[in-house]
Amino acid sequence: MAERMTYLLVDGENIDATLGTSILGRRPRPEERPRWDRLLEWAERAFDQDVTGLFFLAATTELPTSFVQALLAIGFKPIPLSGEGKIVDIAIQRTAEALVEREADVVLVSHDGDFVDQVSALADGSRQVGVIGFTEFINSQFRSLPGLRIFDLEYDLGAFNSPLPRTRVIPIDEFDPLDFL
Repeated sequence: MAERMTYLLVDGENIDATLGTSILGRRPRPEERPRWDRLLEWAERAFDQDVTGLFFLAATTELPTSFVQALLAIGFKPIPLSGEGKIVDIAIQRTAEALVEREADVVLVSHDGDFVDQVSALADGSRQVGVIGFTEFINSQFRSLPGLRIFDLEYDLGAFNSPLPRTRVIPIDEFDPLDFL
C-alpha cells in the first residue's frame, strides 16, 4: 500500500484573477505573482508527508510553454486543458471527486465556490482538507464546512516576495486590542 500523501489542486487562473482584479486593480506583473514552489514546500511541512501538486491550466489558445516548464522544474504536474466552458473548474471538480476514494489529504488553491460540494465530500473526517487563497475572498460557503482549514496565501504561506496592498482581516480569535493601542 502506498504511503499517504497530500494533493495540492491549484486553480491558478482564479488566484491570478483575484490578485489582479480585487487586490492590485490591474494585471499582476510576474514578480507580483505567488512563488508557487512555496506552496509545495509549505504543504509538505504542514501535512508532514509527500505532496503531489497539480496545476490546472486552460490552454485553449496556446500552451504557455515557459510557465509549464517552470512548474515542472519546481515539482508541479501541470495539467493543460482545452475545451469549452469552465474547463479548469470541471477538471478540478473531477479530480476532487476521484480523491474521495483515496486515502489522501487534499488542499485546494482557489476562492471559487464551484468547488464547495467536492470539498464538502472530501471533508468527511477521514482526511485533512484545506483551502488556500486570500482569506477575505474565499467563498463564504467554505467557512461552514466542518474540519476544513483555511489558509491565507500571503499571511500563512508567505507565497509573495513583497507585501501586497491589502488590509489583513483578523479572525476574532486572533484579535488583540493591544496591537492597536
